[in-house]
Amino acid sequence: MESRLLMLAFFLGLTAAAASAHGTKVHVSGTVEKINADSLQVKTREGKTVEVKLVASTVYLLHVTEKQAKPSDASTDKPAKVADLAVGDLVVIHATPKGSMLEADEVKFSVPGASKAASATQKPKS
Repeated sequence: MESRLLMLAFFLGLTAAAASAHGTKVHVSGTVEKINADSLQVKTREGKTVEVKLVASTVYLLHVTEKQAKPSDASTDKPAKVADLAVGDLVVIHATPKGSMLEADEVKFSVPGASKAASATQKPKS
């Protein structure tokens, strides 16, 4: 439970607001609500739904907790693809405003409960 709370705090604590500006970039954090062929709908912690366009240059990263990572791993963010995303995943998206849409530059995501499942498989059986 503690790992899940820490992971949630990591994702939601990266920005002061769910959709905050950083120069010309916008950060959107929350939970994937819907996946379309070329966009994601994210429900922010404030309850607002934000749509972000996915493009060919969008980079996808799966956040792996320390418990899930191998000791030899240098980074806890692993390359992923859009097919790895699922409704309910926690996301932090770095996007660029393009007209009335946000275009995703990077989608970093975590699977809820993954750290709990990983730690359960690492416990010795009695």
